[in-house]
Amino acid sequence: MKPMQYDPNDSIKIPIDTLSIGMFVTAIQHNERVNLANAGRVSSDKAIEQLKKNGIRFAWVDKGLSKDGCIFKPVEEAPSNPEPVASESQPSSRAKSSTSRYDMQKRANKIIKEAKGLAHKIIHQTFEGNEIHVEDIEHWADDLIEAALINSDAIQCVSALRKKDAYLLEHSVNVACLLVTFGKHLGMPRNVLKQLAIGGIIHDVGKVKVDDRILHKPAKLTEKEFAHMKLHQVYAKDIITNVKGLSPVSRDVCLMHHEKLDGNGYPLGLKEEQIPLHGRMSGIVDVYDALTADRCYKRGMSPAEAFKVLLGLTPAHLDRQLVYKFINCIGVYPVGSIVELSDGKVAIVWSINESNPVKPQVKCFYSRKHKHFVDVSYVDLRFGRVKIERAIAPCQLEVDATPFYET
Repeated sequence: MKPMQYDPNDSIKIPIDTLSIGMFVTAIQHNERVNLANAGRVSSDKAIEQLKKNGIRFAWVDKGLSKDGCIFKPVEEAPSNPEPVASESQPSSRAKSSTSRYDMQKRANKIIKEAKGLAHKIIHQTFEGNEIHVEDIEHWADDLIEAALINSDAIQCVSALRKKDAYLLEHSVNVACLLVTFGKHLGMPRNVLKQLAIGGIIHDVGKVKVDDRILHKPAKLTEKEFAHMKLHQVYAKDIITNVKGLSPVSRDVCLMHHEKLDGNGYPLGLKEEQIPLHGRMSGIVDVYDALTADRCYKRGMSPAEAFKVLLGLTPAHLDRQLVYKFINCIGVYPVGSIVELSDGKVAIVWSINESNPVKPQVKCFYSRKHKHFVDVSYVDLRFGRVKIERAIAPCQLEVDATPFYET
């Protein structure tokens, strides 16, 4: 199944009184002003009432991204697509395509923030021994999938930010985002993408019962300590019995990400065909995100270095063909990664050029040659003589790139 693509011509203008749960709002209109910063699916009657209280008279909805069964009553005199008016917070000088990216980046920030709160809630519920309900995760998973289907670059860029003191939360969110992006690349249907997201957000839940001294040990684990660490998958199996409504796909993502094709993984020592596609995917994504993360005991690798490790783990541990597909999905220089250019400037990879993956669009912010920050500029490396010299792990950069991930 080919992933759904966003087409702005699918948006229609409807009176706010006809807005209903399940519709995907691409813009709201107050008087003559169209605001694009509130894209998302309507989840409750309360949300509709709030729009009405705010004086919103019309909404633009995307029929293709809305749930089945929604009834649309368009305003007949409205044109087929609005001409957006940039809000004050949007850079007015930026091209229209960048404005679309700006909106998606804001939305991605919101989704990632919600995911971290959700992961924290799950961890707390696990500590308390309370039931976890899939419904608590599904709404966020829907939003993540919609964002990934429209613009995966924004999600990848935001999830590239890391905080090593909250690794368990960060890792769970990143694995969920990467699984959805990978699944989208493989053409998986929306309902499977949703199950991948749910499995990703809970995949390491068993670690809440691992001794903190072992979980955060700043040195190589002893054989006994590693045996204790591996118990997190046994704990996870017990914990997810309390997750009501969990699908087999989500369950496999949680319980199979440490299985290996040669049977030397854990907890069950599954081999080759015993590990389904989504189980193999979760193993690749889990390793990649762990390699690129800063931890208390190690510095994160650059994506290029991590890709070499992944390939080195094939075919005994990881599926070789699937690893190649993952690298193709993420890109030689993934969105959100840091690179040094041939002119000495340092840049964040901003979006991928599918026709030429080694020449992405980048956001320049620093000069290693002159050792100072430069005016931010967006450069499409397909044009001109500048090229990427090397990838840089964040820990290898002498300045903090975090503020420049904001649009």
